[in-house]
Amino acid sequence: MANVLIVDDEEKITKLLSERIAHEGYEVQTARSAEEANEIIQKGKADIVLCDLRLGGMDGLELLKKTKELSPLTDFVIMTAYASADTAVEAMKAGAYEYLIKPFSMDEVVLLLKRITERKRLISEVIALKERAQNVQESKGRILGGSRAINNVKEMIRKVAPTDSPVLIEGESGTGKELAAAEIHENSRRSDKPFVIVNCAAVPETLIEAELFGYQKGAFTGAVQNKHGQFRIADHGTIFLDEIGEVPLSIQAKLLRAIEYGEFLPLGGTNPIKVDVRIIAATNRNLKEMVDAGTFREDLFFRLNVFPIVIPPLRERREDIVEIAEHFLKGWKFPHLPLRGDVLEKLESYSWPGNVRELKNVLERAIILAGDRPITPEHLTINGGGSYSADPRNLISGVLGKISLPEIERMAVEIALEQTSGNKSKAAELLGITRRALYGRLEKYGIER
Repeated sequence: MANVLIVDDEEKITKLLSERIAHEGYEVQTARSAEEANEIIQKGKADIVLCDLRLGGMDGLELLKKTKELSPLTDFVIMTAYASADTAVEAMKAGAYEYLIKPFSMDEVVLLLKRITERKRLISEVIALKERAQNVQESKGRILGGSRAINNVKEMIRKVAPTDSPVLIEGESGTGKELAAAEIHENSRRSDKPFVIVNCAAVPETLIEAELFGYQKGAFTGAVQNKHGQFRIADHGTIFLDEIGEVPLSIQAKLLRAIEYGEFLPLGGTNPIKVDVRIIAATNRNLKEMVDAGTFREDLFFRLNVFPIVIPPLRERREDIVEIAEHFLKGWKFPHLPLRGDVLEKLESYSWPGNVRELKNVLERAIILAGDRPITPEHLTINGGGSYSADPRNLISGVLGKISLPEIERMAVEIALEQTSGNKSKAAELLGITRRALYGRLEKYGIER
């Protein structure tokens, strides 16, 4: 239920109101002055304020204006025995939800609170439904393909989605980790609640704590009003922490507490905020190696790694490339489908280090180059230069005489490590050698392990 703050210097009225409102299930706080009330509001603990107009010191109208500056989402009700048209108009212009004239019945107050609470609920639901509708629209055909590798992922999602267990999604950049997270949310009991995405790599290290947990007015220079963090916005829904490996070690303990106990302190706050949030995290880094290196907390890793899902790279599910490619082209209303056989051959023979994201970009360029004609192999430009040839001999012939064989081998090892985010087993598999042989080449060429 909502937190209700009653501000009145008449003790009898305050007592009657607080007892009746608490009886209705609301959390109630009281203040005898606007100054005392302002301190409570600054802490972000008031959803609804019932305030007398005339108070000693700061009056109700002044507190109303300060509240709307500090916490615009807080609903404010003015109570007064000295009603006038001028003060009523001024209060409404300043953002008051209602203007109650004393004496009023307790039933009238309860009905008003129920109306305010229902309005708040409807606003939250409308926002959540808009977000959900957008997610559904964007996610039509979200996880494409019928390969064994991707079907295993779909089955894992089907099993974990109805639970509240944390999920750790691993995979290279561009494999569709965010789509998998959205699929989990859409098939969970929280699907009609917010799905909040935080790209931890895109937020500066100095701002990540404020972004996740919010802040109180005055917490730092420029904090002119309270601001909810992404955890508070995601309350009762799902928060997706993309690139979780980029979260600084300095705030990982606070993040662990938010995940473990569902509570946190905003920057500058003194009262913990409780939330009910489902956690999904994603990374293209090897968190276990980061734990061993001391750059990621082991306890946070274990808490996130309750249900790991690994999204396979596109090169490991080549049979899905045609379906994915034609899905993108249909979405762009490209008329020349199905694609020619030689085009499909070239698409399926490339290793796609940028995965589905790279495939999408290549196809978008191909449409532009093709104009109103069908796509041909010459329209497929890879890595920003030249048309791609499926024959590896053409690639090698282009560098012969320019670099030595050992240099080619060294580059192949480095590229394999880059494409597998440093995973030695996967890099060895990609190179077609054993893990022991890979370590031999790392030592031979002085490549940092």
